[in-house]
Amino acid sequence: MRLYPLALALALTGCVNLAPDYQRPDAPVAEQWPTANSPSATSADITWQALFVDSRLRDTVALALANNRDLRVAALNVEYQRAQYRIQRAALFPAVSASADGTRQRALSNGSTAVSSQYSVGLGISNYELDLFGRLGNLKDAALEDYLALEQTRRSTQISLVAEVASAWMTLAADQQLLKLANDTYASQQKTYALVQQSHGLGGESGVSLAQARSTVESARADAANYASQVEQDRNALELLVGQHLVDAQLPGTTQLDAALLVSVPAGLPSTLLQRRPDVLAAEHTLKAANADIGAARAAFFPSVTLTATGGSASSELSGLFKSGSAAWSFAPSINLPIFNAGSNRASLDAAKVSREIEVATYEKTLQTAFSEVADALSVRAHVNERLDAQRNLTQANGTRYELSLALYKQGSSSFLDVLDAQRSLYSAQQGLISLELAEQVNRVTLYKTLGGGWRG
Repeated sequence: MRLYPLALALALTGCVNLAPDYQRPDAPVAEQWPTANSPSATSADITWQALFVDSRLRDTVALALANNRDLRVAALNVEYQRAQYRIQRAALFPAVSASADGTRQRALSNGSTAVSSQYSVGLGISNYELDLFGRLGNLKDAALEDYLALEQTRRSTQISLVAEVASAWMTLAADQQLLKLANDTYASQQKTYALVQQSHGLGGESGVSLAQARSTVESARADAANYASQVEQDRNALELLVGQHLVDAQLPGTTQLDAALLVSVPAGLPSTLLQRRPDVLAAEHTLKAANADIGAARAAFFPSVTLTATGGSASSELSGLFKSGSAAWSFAPSINLPIFNAGSNRASLDAAKVSREIEVATYEKTLQTAFSEVADALSVRAHVNERLDAQRNLTQANGTRYELSLALYKQGSSSFLDVLDAQRSLYSAQQGLISLELAEQVNRVTLYKTLGGGWRG
């Protein structure tokens, strides 16, 4: 086969790349976060398995990663885009196909009929575009960047899922504690109501005190029912994230919540650290794809060369296809030079440039959002321990107050209103402590998520 011109043409493909040189935009964020993290915290460069110290939580997260449908869709999107990249990459190479043809016809010539035959076999390419100005190469690069962006999006989805499952699991744990507290308070207030009822029967308490005691009992009963409903909803939400039913052994108990380690911010500038986040990486890959699209749009202004070539054997007899002297070949290059298209190419280039500016703004906004999320998490972390210490002291003080007021009431030295007020204050302080302990644990997960979910992915 005499395909030497084709070989030369292949060697010339991709000689010019009209895409602009890519420059990463400057990060529009401050040089340091406003609040530093605890120096005793563990490194952010850990996996989620190492982050969670509760084995039940680790098992639940593992189930979610295996069964969650949103994560499954994200992974399938990556596979789809990878196939699209392979399709675009294949356009850089000629598609070679084999063909075999046979024709036999009867025709009238000079008053007589004649039967003629023609047979051929060969290999060839059809309408192969030489990438002299990088159009196909830039489209391939854009497809690659789109694939890499989706891979980072999948990783971001996974990190978000880990954080969502952990937060939902911890919320269920906190609401279970609140349900237990409500039930215990309900039982305690029933006992108090019995004392008031007994004292009222003896003339020691008024009907107003009895009604107030009854109202606290019913209020605690309503709280218990409300938290029971909330626990069921929490479990439903967690099972939706996990993608399957959970057994009790995988769920948290009613003990004090301590499920996650505390991570710290690594040393370095925020812009450098944030560029490791998968959502920031995805935005940058999308920006690179838009940059490559400009090169493809510019290439449309230049001539395009396509080749069609075949080589093989042809004969009027089937038995003579592979005999000496039956070789046949054809080589048909064509060139297309754009002259007038009503401004379509110019509009396509303008659209590509505007698209790149949009992606620049999107990338910068993603960095700013990432910086803000870390700053918010650090702001909570900077004060949460002090808040917890104050809330624990408040709860302890209200517990002491309740015990003393109840003892004085039993001795007849205090009114029931003092007991009722102390009991309400203690209940409120206990609820606040559980909620604050949940916030502290969720903040650990949030800090891990906002820092990119561990640099190792």
